[in-house]
Amino acid sequence: MKMSLGPGTILLPTPTLVVGTYDDAGRPNVMTAAWGGICCSVPPCVSVSLRKATYTYGNLLAQQAFTISIPSRIFVREVDYFGIVSGRDVDKFAATDLTPVHSDVVNAPYVGEFPLVVECSLIHQLEIGLHTLFVGEVMDVKVEAECRDSRGNPDPEKIQACIYAPGVTTYYAFGENLGRGFEIGREAYGRG
Repeated sequence: MKMSLGPGTILLPTPTLVVGTYDDAGRPNVMTAAWGGICCSVPPCVSVSLRKATYTYGNLLAQQAFTISIPSRIFVREVDYFGIVSGRDVDKFAATDLTPVHSDVVNAPYVGEFPLVVECSLIHQLEIGLHTLFVGEVMDVKVEAECRDSRGNPDPEKIQACIYAPGVTTYYAFGENLGRGFEIGREAYGRG
């Protein structure tokens, strides 16, 4: 029997997204966010939800651009740190010895060591309550050559992304391959 937990921010899994922006002085900053994901296919868009209190919120509005870096699980400590401290007070790149890379398509930095990067131009924002939903049109996606599959797409098993469980505030490794989408259901049940 299922037990009610009441309203809350529990959805499993949530992504581990590292949002990159520049501040007004041109300093690179990143923050970790779990509230986000793909929100449109044409044009390709992703969304992130941020609180106004974050340093990234103001940077994103000022620059009208952001990146999302997807870290490998080996960087989980750095990712957690990015969500603990504010870029107002700390140079997160210097503290973690990670490399800010200036996007060549939007005015935002990404984390050089992370295998997958999505570069976005801000096209919409919606104040929801405590958070504002920012929608970015994807201008480019970059992936490390060794993290691609045979068709050139990002390979989750090679990227080894981590995910976040908000209810228990814990990071997890991305799971095993269970089968190809649009195939395993058809194999089991036919076309329908």
